[in-house]
Amino acid sequence: MAQEQTFWDHLEELRYVLFRVIGVWFILAVGYFIAMPWLFDSVILAHCHDNFVFYSFLKKIGALLHLKDEFFTQKFELQLININLTAPFFVHLSTSFWMAVVTAMPYLVYEIWGFVKPALYPQEKKNIRKVMLIGSIMFYLGVLLGYFMVYPLTLRFLATYQLSLDIVTQLSLNSYIENFMMLILMMGVVFELPLVTWLLSLMGLVTRSFLRKYRRHAIVLIFFIAAIITPTGDPFTLCVVAIPLCLLYELSIIFVKK
Repeated sequence: MAQEQTFWDHLEELRYVLFRVIGVWFILAVGYFIAMPWLFDSVILAHCHDNFVFYSFLKKIGALLHLKDEFFTQKFELQLININLTAPFFVHLSTSFWMAVVTAMPYLVYEIWGFVKPALYPQEKKNIRKVMLIGSIMFYLGVLLGYFMVYPLTLRFLATYQLSLDIVTQLSLNSYIENFMMLILMMGVVFELPLVTWLLSLMGLVTRSFLRKYRRHAIVLIFFIAAIITPTGDPFTLCVVAIPLCLLYELSIIFVKK
């Protein structure tokens, strides 16, 4: 029979977990820092060029549906400017760290699972394992949707929006990176909605009948939020963001117990 651990034993074990997680983050951050010049041109700044995969998709949709709006036909090229002497270096550091955190998320979940696993009953272990797996998958699905659809739509609209002909829009490096990280991370968090509602249902705060009762209100709210995220004004871009969120809401209803 295994000897029961004391509070200080658990604290020591937690310390080793934190060391391992920080070590993995640091190694990944160093790797990303070295590869960042290539990553910046090929991945992070890919949205600034007309050959980005989603822009090509928009052109095909425009040609298929005979849409003549400039949003579907115009060539989009964006050149960033820098007005801060230290900005490139600190953006290099912060972006490397941010990408390391996002990439290491499954390892973080694995370490958390290993730490809490001994204190759980067999049924609890089974449920928590499912929660962590589903949560990780949904987070990355949200990140991918944010990268390939939400951010390019938002960038393209806001960068080409013209309040006056006397105003020339020049996007700074800091502004681009801040919005890039915020929107993509936000989409990853939003995709945790089914998991959050399931946990709330376990605590008795949400029921399936409650979610069904207020489905129409939720859909209106989702379209309102989507309009804020991508204020392009046309139904296509609005639906690109709103429909996945509506599907997430329906998935939440399935996850929640009766």
